[in-house]
Amino acid sequence: MQLENQRALVTGGSSGIGRAVAAALVQAGCRVAINGRDEARLRAAADELGCAAIPGDVGSEAAARRIVATFARDHGGIDVLVNNAGFGRFAPLVETELADVEAVLRTNVVGAFLMGREAARHMVAARSGTIVNVGSTAALKGFQGGTAYAASKFALRGMSECWREELRRSDVRVILVNP
Repeated sequence: MQLENQRALVTGGSSGIGRAVAAALVQAGCRVAINGRDEARLRAAADELGCAAIPGDVGSEAAARRIVATFARDHGGIDVLVNNAGFGRFAPLVETELADVEAVLRTNVVGAFLMGREAARHMVAARSGTIVNVGSTAALKGFQGGTAYAASKFALRGMSECWREELRRSDVRVILVNP
């Protein structure tokens, strides 16, 4: 895939895998924006990486719409979405709180869905694009204490398979990476 001058939006881009992906995309010549909830941390990372910052919570429908619309407006479209925002809360089943499960699903599943949907609308219209969903080996096998996290990554895997089937007709690729 030719990356030079591609327009790439990376969620969860202020640290960890998202930050590393954003750095690699910048290095490859992409026009990059990173997204995250902690605006100060996000802006510091963007300044260090030499890319744009678009703060917001991907688990909020209004924020997801704004994030993608802002990126598309500022960059003239979107070629790549890296759906990386995510986190985990870990506890044995009998100690797992509903609020923890809901929080993990809100970011890892609903957030990925909202961002994917909004980006796909632009990509389908352009008949081009790539959505990269960052899963986990937890999308392949559960583990003790991993109810919320593994469920979210299994769901992301299922969504990725559905999107791949739906979007291929519009020349939009969907890739699931399980680090």
